[in-house]
Amino acid sequence: MSFFGDLVGQDRAVAVLQKAAAAAAEALAGGRGAGMTHAWLFTGPPGSGRSNAAKAFAASLLCPDQGCGHCDACHQVDVGSHPDVTWVRPEGLSYSARQTRELVLKGAGAPTLGRWRIMLFEDADRATEAAANALLKAIEEPPPRTVWLLCAPSPDDMIITIRSRCRVVTLSTPSTEAVAHVLATRDGVAPDMALFAARAAQGHIGRARRLALDEEVRRRREDVLSIPRSLSGVGDCITAAERLVKTSTEDADAATTALNEVETTELRKVYGEGSSGKGLNKGLVRGGAGALKELETMQKSRATRIKRDSLDIALLDLVAFYRDVLAVQFGARIELANEDRRHEVEALARSSTPEDTLRRTSAIMQCRERLAANVNPQIAVEAMTLALRTPTPA
Repeated sequence: MSFFGDLVGQDRAVAVLQKAAAAAAEALAGGRGAGMTHAWLFTGPPGSGRSNAAKAFAASLLCPDQGCGHCDACHQVDVGSHPDVTWVRPEGLSYSARQTRELVLKGAGAPTLGRWRIMLFEDADRATEAAANALLKAIEEPPPRTVWLLCAPSPDDMIITIRSRCRVVTLSTPSTEAVAHVLATRDGVAPDMALFAARAAQGHIGRARRLALDEEVRRRREDVLSIPRSLSGVGDCITAAERLVKTSTEDADAATTALNEVETTELRKVYGEGSSGKGLNKGLVRGGAGALKELETMQKSRATRIKRDSLDIALLDLVAFYRDVLAVQFGARIELANEDRRHEVEALARSSTPEDTLRRTSAIMQCRERLAANVNPQIAVEAMTLALRTPTPA
């Protein structure tokens, strides 16, 4: 199957990318490589498949058949081992100027095996201002065979000087039916479960897959969605906030502990720990102290990011719940993300006003903004749960 077959509900974007890949191959064959657009910006909501689209495009540029999905080049791109594709994944909260300058230097080299050297930058919006300026210089004057593929939620997340030099590929949120079909046909999920997961994930394919296949993920979602009906007193609000923050911390610990150990062990080996030879082990480990400290700093930053991402998923689940409540209050005939909790949604819709629902939704969005501004998570979430509390009847 072609790489583009993995892009669910993105027919328009696929057509643009396939046409561009074919034109690039034709230009190279005719000795006109300069006609290729050297900077692309893939945008779309979370779960729409930005990085998958960029990867598919990278494969199509390097594959003799524009991304057939079967050749050596496609396989190498798929597993991340192609020497001409550099994957940039910010592990921490941001991407520094120093890291970006190193990438720019790497991107200046000629391709090793393929026709292009591709720099695929996931979460490019995490670049600091200084990093973005360093990246701008590379995009303004790219080497003839280097292509930058940047991924960000929206064009506005990138500085205007970068996005004005990129060709923008906009991805949309896939429909519930499309996501459910993928889960059923590719992952073997039962139709009812596939439909539930697709609705609950609101088009986020990765989230839908986790909901469908992991009972623990479904349990955590249940815990989050039980919060609105549990906030009858101030103590309940504090308890709910503590539980949310604790769960996100546990998620981060589970995701990073094993990875941290592997990374640290490998780095110690690089600097000679466990090596034989008089004085060799001690000297090399001491020489690697700086590298180990830098790794630990990166790991702490990554853990913080994962914790915030986990907490943000919970907040978005709450936003979806109140969005369903508001839809019922206005009699809108739309699909509910929480169809499995319709009884609770309708009960809250009857016992509150649209103004109450909008106020609660605003409180959740304000919490997300505070977390993004590095406010202490416990304080930010407590303020939110207090705002969500059902007001005492007059």
